[in-house]
Amino acid sequence: MLISLISSADQVSDARMHRLCGALVRSGCEVEVWALGSHKDAPAGVIFHRAPGGKGFAARVLRDLVLPFKAKGEIWIVVAPDLLPMSWLFARIKGRKLVADVHENYFELLKDRAWAKGLIGELAKVIARVATKVAAHADLTTVADVQVPPFKAYNRLVVRNFPDLSLLTLSGELSPEARAIYIGDVRSSRGIKMLLHAAELSPLWSFDIVGNVSANDAEFIDNWKTTNIASARVTFHGRLTPSASWSFAKGAWVGLSLLELTPAFSAAVPSKLYEYMASGLATISTPLPRCIELIEKSNSGVIAKDAAEVAVTLNAWATNSSALIAMRKNAVAWATSNLNSAAEYEAFVSAIKALIPSSR
Repeated sequence: MLISLISSADQVSDARMHRLCGALVRSGCEVEVWALGSHKDAPAGVIFHRAPGGKGFAARVLRDLVLPFKAKGEIWIVVAPDLLPMSWLFARIKGRKLVADVHENYFELLKDRAWAKGLIGELAKVIARVATKVAAHADLTTVADVQVPPFKAYNRLVVRNFPDLSLLTLSGELSPEARAIYIGDVRSSRGIKMLLHAAELSPLWSFDIVGNVSANDAEFIDNWKTTNIASARVTFHGRLTPSASWSFAKGAWVGLSLLELTPAFSAAVPSKLYEYMASGLATISTPLPRCIELIEKSNSGVIAKDAAEVAVTLNAWATNSSALIAMRKNAVAWATSNLNSAAEYEAFVSAIKALIPSSR
């Protein structure tokens, strides 16, 4: 059975794409991926095709129109909202099964995007609403968490971003130098300015930042790197595959998750929290409600509302790491007991295979 995972927007290095494809490949499915990026960044074991076109709105529209023609699978997994309407239409015409993978609340996420203003913003809202309605009528709708719409769908399955341990590197022994990591999109709403301010206030720490820098924050970051003395202790590694990203966990002391309380994030658990814990890292998080709940239950980190509080914690750990070491042990113990990744992805694979009963 061939499964096509198609996206007009995502890079093939996307972490959720790697987790879902990994589960399918391990189950014996043949998977082709149409996405942006290069073959070297594709999930292991898939057939990768680079989606046509470059950057910009026109190129994305082109991909929305072309990719449903190119997908060869019996089942199509669609992971970009604007690609859903055309994919739904052509899946019906060609007799394919459609899976809508909704990894975020598209409508709420637009409130966090500087470009989603004026006419473009209104158009994006229309697309988000239409995509959510189409997703509800797919043969299978997978959502990344309980708070992600559509809530009423023909066949809805929550597939949380639990860690794929094959993609992670355990932190192991503490490095001689105190070191913090951040893995994820690099933008203001995800706390990059707060992180850099905390770095200025934490002179005993170095920082590895892994992820794509938002175009809206690139100028600020470039200026900071050239003018701030703390930049010697902060390294930006850019976008990497999940396995390459998590290689920086080795020897690291703590993982940072400093998301702002935006509409899209207020009810979310960042996947990096699960991954930090599974990797054996303590976490410093901003006070998002579900992050507070998770960290308090596991006793695996600290909640900090601003850069000053982040720095106070880091500076205390740099001089006395006993509390940090205890939290790191708690993180692994809680992740081992509560994050059943195998069951999560087995349920996903079973739901996919159930779309074509003869494939069982």
